Amino acid sequence: MDPIAVPPDPTRAVYVISVAAELAGVHAQTLRIYERKGLVEPARTPGGSRRYSEIDIALLLRIQELTNEGLNLAGVKRVLALEHRVAQLESEMRELQAATAATVIETHRQYRRDLVPLQQAVVPWMDPRRRRR
Repeated sequence: MDPIAVPPDPTRAVYVISVAAELAGVHAQTLRIYERKGLVEPARTPGGSRRYSEIDIALLLRIQELTNEGLNLAGVKRVLALEHRVAQLESEMRELQAATAATVIETHRQYRRDLVPLQQAVVPWMDPRRRRR
């Protein structure tokens, strides 16, 4: 029987600095600079060696993309912070939209429960002061 393939955990830090640098297309010293500037925070082994995850590699590629567009590292840090904030706000917005939709549905459900059809005959109103002769 074939074992079920489990997708790798993108947060698991498995790449040593040389492999991460090669995957990101930069020198290992560049990764150390990025870490000093606070752009990336690799995991550490008990011995202190850096380990990079798939998420870290994606971040390194994004940093490379931004620096290739002409941003300095301070600009890259600001862009990354803004992108992170936008992602947070989009998540909050989706949650609020879902909560709003649920509230509207509940409100409509209450309307249907409160409105009961009333069977009445329509009787024309006649002003008693106005008598027919």
